[in-house]
Amino acid sequence: MNKFSMSVTALALAMTAVAGTAQAEYPEKPVEFVVPWPPGDLEDVLTRMIAEDFSEAYGVPTAVVNKPGGGGGPFPGAIEVANAPADGYTIGSFIIAIPVVGPQIGIPELNPDPFVPLGNFLTYPFVIAAGGNAPYDDMAGLAAHAADNDVVLGHFGAPLVPTQVTLGLAKSMGFSYASDAAFDALDCNTLASGDVDVINTTLQLILPCLDDVKVLASIGSERIALTPDAPTVAELAPDLDVALWNGLFVHADTPQDAREKIIAVAQKTMMSERAQKLAAETGALVYWQAADDVAAQIEKDIETMGRIEGMLSE
Repeated sequence: MNKFSMSVTALALAMTAVAGTAQAEYPEKPVEFVVPWPPGDLEDVLTRMIAEDFSEAYGVPTAVVNKPGGGGGPFPGAIEVANAPADGYTIGSFIIAIPVVGPQIGIPELNPDPFVPLGNFLTYPFVIAAGGNAPYDDMAGLAAHAADNDVVLGHFGAPLVPTQVTLGLAKSMGFSYASDAAFDALDCNTLASGDVDVINTTLQLILPCLDDVKVLASIGSERIALTPDAPTVAELAPDLDVALWNGLFVHADTPQDAREKIIAVAQKTMMSERAQKLAAETGALVYWQAADDVAAQIEKDIETMGRIEGMLSE
């Protein structure tokens, strides 16, 4: 074989190797799921189930990374997903606030919205709750009490959907909170400390002390099975009907093949016995909502939040 033939053969082999690398089947390396909140709540628990099932299905390591950063932004976890390569190896597990609020509050990486939904899998049992010794038992009693007393609200961040809904409900009932503060965690200790009088939080975080708190209302269109006597915000103020969901998102340029493989695992996980058991134990809704339906839900929620913003600015 002459030098020219050897060179051509070597080049052909090199090009074949490069092509083989470029066409490697997804996934071929570790996959990271990013949760922009501290560990322990429902989105974290369910995302870890998905990650475990993904690793088992495709034989690659997975990790769930919690990147909390304040409920009012800048959502560092979401920014990390936005800045990561659009290859399906960095997946966001996002609450409603990321696609609905994130593009509206001056975060350059999130405006315009860089993500596409893969599907929603959770509707939180989100509640407005007070300590067990509070001198009121429901929202009407809270409104009457707030007329003559300062009431402090604890929340996850002022721009976030549940906070805006909670403030909107107060306005619709003719009262306002004397002050409010953001917390990374809102649980039994938050109320027991006396730092705040009322919190809006997920039921999961106050389950250990549920017998010692008063659930005044739930945020969403359906009452929570574990607190059936607490009315929904939508019952008290129909214009504030927003469900607080969580779903999986990737960068919009992520290949369709990668999206489909993530969806296949996540959908199966949500229908699993352990995921449905968690739903029964916590009052959460656990399901799989397809990407197109999520996109429509986001548009509807943006309209609702605009209406609430207008109400609060009056």
